[in-house]
Amino acid sequence: MAKAVIQRVSSSYVKTGGAITGEIGRGLNILLGIGKEDTPAALDALADKILNLRIFEDGGGKMNLSALDIKAELLVVSQFTLYGDCRKGRRPGFDMAAGPEKARELYDYFVGKIRESGLKTETGVFGAHMEVSIVNDGPVTFILEF
Repeated sequence: MAKAVIQRVSSSYVKTGGAITGEIGRGLNILLGIGKEDTPAALDALADKILNLRIFEDGGGKMNLSALDIKAELLVVSQFTLYGDCRKGRRPGFDMAAGPEKARELYDYFVGKIRESGLKTETGVFGAHMEVSIVNDGPVTFILEF
């Protein structure tokens, strides 16, 4: 089951090795975790949900507009720790996270699906140590699992 934490942001960027590798203005910061059992079909559904989820305010202040409606910018960052199981002991277990090869393949697939929307899409560096700066707008944060 693919997992994503999406945050509505006024801006966000990711640094790797001190250099900014992805930066957006108004839009969505997407932290994406890939599990062992994930498939392209699950990522298709997740991408569709994220692009069409009405979490941006309309003129009346209601969450009634999607990322597509407002031409949001998107920052996708891989985050295997979304699969951290903290129920036992004091150290998270990552048995349900996909291995690096599969995770990279499906992460790239997901980014490609998001880019098909035509929205500006930036990324972090897969597998690297990153610093993510998020200016959450609202704050508005959702956890999606597909």
